[in-house]
Amino acid sequence: MASGFFLVLEGVEGAGKTTQARLIGEWLDQLGIPHRLAREPGGTAIGESIRGLLLDRRDDRVDAETELLLMLAARAAYVKEVVGPVLEKGWVMVSDRFELSSFAYQAVGRGLGLERVRALNAFATGGLKPDLTLVFDLPVTIGRARQLAAGKVEDRIEGAGTAFLESVGAAYRSLAGADDTVRLVDASGAETEVHQAVKDLLRSLFPEPFASGRG
Repeated sequence: MASGFFLVLEGVEGAGKTTQARLIGEWLDQLGIPHRLAREPGGTAIGESIRGLLLDRRDDRVDAETELLLMLAARAAYVKEVVGPVLEKGWVMVSDRFELSSFAYQAVGRGLGLERVRALNAFATGGLKPDLTLVFDLPVTIGRARQLAAGKVEDRIEGAGTAFLESVGAAYRSLAGADDTVRLVDASGAETEVHQAVKDLLRSLFPEPFASGRG
């Protein structure tokens, strides 16, 4: 693991990726595997500031192009200040969202186009790619029902409507089918069942380091 391992978790709202990121972190602790868990946009001072701008539902003046460029500005800082240093230390980097979010939400959902968004993203990331991206797949209606039951208030992007979120979910499934470093995970079960499926998948695809230990 001299160059570390970059694991990204993606999915529509309510799919449980943030919970699964936390559970993966706890599992890695049990295995004694050094790691860092961070979210995107965020993880840095500038990234958290941008996150506030992007998700504030009171501000509907953010157009699609501005939304994308703010996301990419946060990502550039995230790569330089968080992901790069973690991987250089040979650790596991667990990221709650990364580039696939831009491809699903802005390229497809906002209609900005995959080719253009991929090119801009490559500039922001310096070409850094995850070793594996897990997309937690769940119907939008179920995800939104979960959020409602948990009392979560919709942010600006979540409030874009069911049709928008459906297009994002379809984009995730299409992107997963076109890239062998992206895998779909059925997120419809209980969080413990989904976590077990994640562990089994990581152990089968990457015996080192994830097959080590008894966790």
